[in-house]
Amino acid sequence: MAHRLRFLNSKKTLFLLCDIQEKFRPVIPLFEGLLKNADKLTKAGKEFQIPLIVSEQYPEKLGNTVCELDIAHAEAVITKTQFSMLVPEMENKIKALYGERPCDVVLYGLESHVCIEQTAIDFLNNGINVYIVADCCTSRLNQDRDLALDRLRSAGCVITTSESIIFNLLRDKNNPKFNAIRKLVNPPSIDMQLAKSGSGGSKL
Repeated sequence: MAHRLRFLNSKKTLFLLCDIQEKFRPVIPLFEGLLKNADKLTKAGKEFQIPLIVSEQYPEKLGNTVCELDIAHAEAVITKTQFSMLVPEMENKIKALYGERPCDVVLYGLESHVCIEQTAIDFLNNGINVYIVADCCTSRLNQDRDLALDRLRSAGCVITTSESIIFNLLRDKNNPKFNAIRKLVNPPSIDMQLAKSGSGGSKL
């Protein structure tokens, strides 16, 4: 059963950016769209002062996080070889930030059916609500992404989009962050071909 949908609290939320690295660029068909959407979400998280943790899968071979994403405000950039982001270094960083654990994590990056899925499983098993930002996730094959989103929804994740997360945090035009956020969301997000019909298609 899915977790109860609720408003996010910026002081109890963690953004997780997973493995958006240079070597994936030529093999991910929707990579440029992913970058634009992830850039918007990452900048919004910075405006809301939400901690960000970034992972890089085996960067010696796969390169670092792409230069288009400004992650200078990240609390940590963690290298890993296991597919889940929840490695000991991240666990220690989360304890330092929150005492024990956040209420919610907002997870985005790639690949959806590997590192995103396994990270979500680990956080769900630790009793933490997981928001998967579907328009900021992709795989080499759309069918792998779509089926992964279906599995993650069934497992209890909230499947959402970057603008939904941003407006969930904003909530009110009178929020002092409104003007900064308005500039971010004024250009529409890139359509990541999520509304698929037929077997295995994710319907958001």
